[in-house]
Parts: sequence; C-alpha cells; structure tokens
Amino acid sequence: MNQLTFDRMYRASCEKDPEFEGLFWMGVKTTGIFCRPTCTARKPLPENVEFFTDSRSAITRGYRACKICKPLELPSQTPAYIERLLEELRASPSLRLRDGDLRERGIEPATLRRWFLKHHGMTFHAFARMQRINTAFRKLQQQSTVTDSAMSAGFDSLSGFGDRFRDVFGVAPSSARAARVLHLQRIETPLGTMIACASEDGLCLVEFSDRKALETELLTLARKLNATIIQAENPHLSLLAEELRSYFAGTLRAFTVPLERTGTDFQHAVWDALVSIPYGTTRSYAEQAVIVGRPSAVRAVANANGMNKIAIVIPCHRVIGADGKLTGYAGGVWRKQHLLQLERDALQANTSNSYTSE
Repeated sequence: MNQLTFDRMYRASCEKDPEFEGLFWMGVKTTGIFCRPTCTARKPLPENVEFFTDSRSAITRGYRACKICKPLELPSQTPAYIERLLEELRASPSLRLRDGDLRERGIEPATLRRWFLKHHGMTFHAFARMQRINTAFRKLQQQSTVTDSAMSAGFDSLSGFGDRFRDVFGVAPSSARAARVLHLQRIETPLGTMIACASEDGLCLVEFSDRKALETELLTLARKLNATIIQAENPHLSLLAEELRSYFAGTLRAFTVPLERTGTDFQHAVWDALVSIPYGTTRSYAEQAVIVGRPSAVRAVANANGMNKIAIVIPCHRVIGADGKLTGYAGGVWRKQHLLQLERDALQANTSNSYTSE
C-alpha cells in the first residue's frame, strides 16, 4: 500500500483494474458509500474521494457499502488458471515451473506472485516448495523410506532434503513418523483475512489475521499439541472455507467442521454454551454463567470466552454486555456488530421469504 499513490489508486478505480482487488477501497464523500476498485458505478471527481487499506477503516469513517459492487462480499474465487496450477501441484508435487514456463502458459509471473502473496502469504514458488516438503512428510508417515519420499517429492539430493526437512519440521526425516503437524491456511472473508489451523482430527484455530496476539496463539497451540505448523491443505480447512462462504452468504446456520479444542474443562463448558446460542440471537455474560452452572463467575466466563481460538465457528460474538453493549471481541467490535447484523438480516430474509411463499 505504501507504493500506491492517490493518483495510482484513482486511475485503477477509473480503469476498474481487478489487479487491485483487496489492496484498497474508495470512499465517495458526496454519497457516503465506499467501493471496491472494480465498481462499475460512475466515478466521482478526485477531490470527492479518499482511499482506505481495509473495509473496517471505511466503515469506521461512516461510509456505507456500495450496493453495486458490494465491497463487504467476497470477490471472485480463485481464477481458473491458478486453480489449474494448484491441481497440477496436487497431482505432481515435484513439478517445477520457472518464470519462463509460466509465460509460455500465458501467465504473468508478477501477477501470480501478487495473488499468492495476498491469499497465501508467500510467493507461488515458495508455495510449491512447501507442497513438496509436505508431500514428503505424508509419505514418511505412511511408512515410505526417506529416499523414496525425497525423490518422489522432487528433491535432487538426500542432504538437501534432510536440511530442508529439519528447517520446516524441526526433526530429521527419520523421525517424521513420530512427529505431528498442524496445517495452516489463509481464508479470505468479507471481514478480512482469517488464519485457520487444523490437525488430522479437526479444526484447532480460526482467527482474523490482524489479531495482535495471533503469533503467540500459534506458538502456544503448537506447544500444547506438540506439533509443527506448516502451510498446507487439509480436508477440515477445505470444509471450513466452504462453510464460511455459506455463512457469510446468510445460508449456513451451524458449522459441521470437526474441532480439536485445547483448554480446561471449564473453558470447554463455556465454549459448549457458546455453540448452544441460537443463530441470530445473543446472551449476556451473566446468562452464560448461569448456563454453565457458575452464576457468580461472570468474569471467569468472560475470560473463557476471550480464550476461544475458533472464531465464528464457536460464536463468541453472540455474547454481549448486560446493558446490551457490544464488548469484548478480539476481532474488533466492528466485526462483532457486522456478524450479528448479518445473522439478523439472514433470519429476517428467511422470514420474508416464508411469508411470500405463503
């Protein structure tokens, strides 16, 4: 964003350039709305606009979401040419594509780099290397030999494979069968990027990427589960991404993705109570305390809510203050407000549709 001048962003908006999706949002002072770069509405004069690095800043300044480009909704999904690349990597992790190879396929390396940095936090080539080492790890855990695992994943030498393996997993390849791995993925939502972690047993963490304590949470999670966290695909994460899309579209009421939670018995009881809060409704911390059988432990219940590491799926956003105020949400009160409004709107739309059908 530091490299984007006002003039460049204004020109990108006038050109409706999709390369700038997710990099900035434009607020229109004369109408009080904000738009994504590709909005098809008539462009205002330069003196009537200001730019933001995230939708939260636009909302905080009092702007409303444009009804034409819907800046709070997810942009288009993974481009077809990138999905084909990902399929190739899944089928052949040893595949190595240089910039020249990409250009022969009609893919601009710089564009590909920007997309992977935005959606995965690493370049395409770094992503491919991570896929190779993760493939080797899975083969080792399936009783494959070190040599077979290294060669099938595209490594040229066993020494290089061993060094890379130790850098990523912290153990030698020969010790991989006893090691445990948590898979991490970035998931784009209308409220910002989320970071999700999952083991083979279920989802361990879902947090917004701008949470200040996120790095500490990841380190604590890895220590508690005695695991290494790497960026890789996982069926639980794929299911989570699908369910989050449905949730933000207003069509999902309850998540089904399996969970692997880490916490005390009391925290588990509080989190179970959170899951029991009906979609589109709220409870106070005092009501939560009564439900878990500790009516005098309101502060402890609030602390346990704050220790929830699986945002939205375990809906701590549905707990509010006794006076009705929206307080105590790690993702930010503005997100809490948006989530509650989303659920209320979805219920209202469902009720309206029911009346119409009758």
